[in-house]
Amino acid sequence: MNFKVDRLPFLNELNKVSRAVSQKTPLPSLAGIKIEARDNTLYFTGSDSDISMYSYLKSENNNFMLEIMEEGSIVLGAKYICDIVRKLESNQVCVEIMDGQLTRISDEYSDFKINGLKSSDYPTIDFSKPDKSILLNGFTLQRCINQTIFATSDKETRPVLTGINVKANKGKMEFVGTDSYRLAKKIISVHEDTNFSVTIPAKTLEEVSKTIESDEVMEFAVNDKKIQFWIGNTIIQSRLIEGAYPETSRLIPMSFEYELTADSRDLLSAIDRASLMKEDGKNIVKLRLTQDLVELSSKSQMVGSVKEVLNEAAFQGKDLDISFSGKYAYDAIRALECDLIKIKFSGEMKPFVITGCNDDSCIQLILPVRTYA
Repeated sequence: MNFKVDRLPFLNELNKVSRAVSQKTPLPSLAGIKIEARDNTLYFTGSDSDISMYSYLKSENNNFMLEIMEEGSIVLGAKYICDIVRKLESNQVCVEIMDGQLTRISDEYSDFKINGLKSSDYPTIDFSKPDKSILLNGFTLQRCINQTIFATSDKETRPVLTGINVKANKGKMEFVGTDSYRLAKKIISVHEDTNFSVTIPAKTLEEVSKTIESDEVMEFAVNDKKIQFWIGNTIIQSRLIEGAYPETSRLIPMSFEYELTADSRDLLSAIDRASLMKEDGKNIVKLRLTQDLVELSSKSQMVGSVKEVLNEAAFQGKDLDISFSGKYAYDAIRALECDLIKIKFSGEMKPFVITGCNDDSCIQLILPVRTYA
């Protein structure tokens, strides 16, 4: 294998697929990136066996320089190849297999030689496309991910809660994340009438969100074993999380007796300040709601207390005092990306719902906590 390529496009593809590579793997080849040079194209593969990324680099319309003098393939340590190419100073880089797996990476000023592995040692990954697929705009998918992923659990005791459940039915897609203390749901309309229900690891969706750089149409393909995202010149493929996802629709109250309307920036700022009064790492805040007063407070026996009056907020209903996690509320309000939000309550110890005043496609639900002070 011997090729010359513009450094920045080459580095971008290496950095992209390296995000799927784990340095903590019993298979040495999976700590590397497989690079193939054939058909005037460079192909890149990175995987940790759970998530795999495949991309290609092809010079079209003379956007950049790529010259393949000899076809071939090699597996190079992800950390080393990325760091080397990043630190080279020339605009172009040369990669050549010299002797066996010894690979030369050079530019006008530097000459590196690193040991690679045979591409035949790299596990075979099936990138065939699943049957069921949906077309989505990139930023639409990215927003669905960002508005739900924070609510997933980071505890492996219930693996199914570490992912986002995605359902498609009758022209609708529903994204749900929960850790059993809070819930985030986003619903969008799609053109395809495809039916499925899968749970996708949060780690996979984080990588998908990072990879999306434009609002171009991308493809979402799935079967009962794997999920694929076709984004530009890149395929991101992942296993699915096994097990039945909990039925979350029954958790959302059907009726509400109280309603608070507030500017999201004012409320976020107040929660942020109130959360300074942490105790044992927990930031519990309390809302006192009356027709004449909307007050946010927090106190710690060890630190002190704080009270804030939200003069611009409007409340409807009987008097209500409710306590909850400041972090959960902050995350939920920020994810909505709305200037004006609506918080609907059913009672002091019942879950409450946060939505945008002009957009109810995203629902954030939080469980209150009991306080004794």
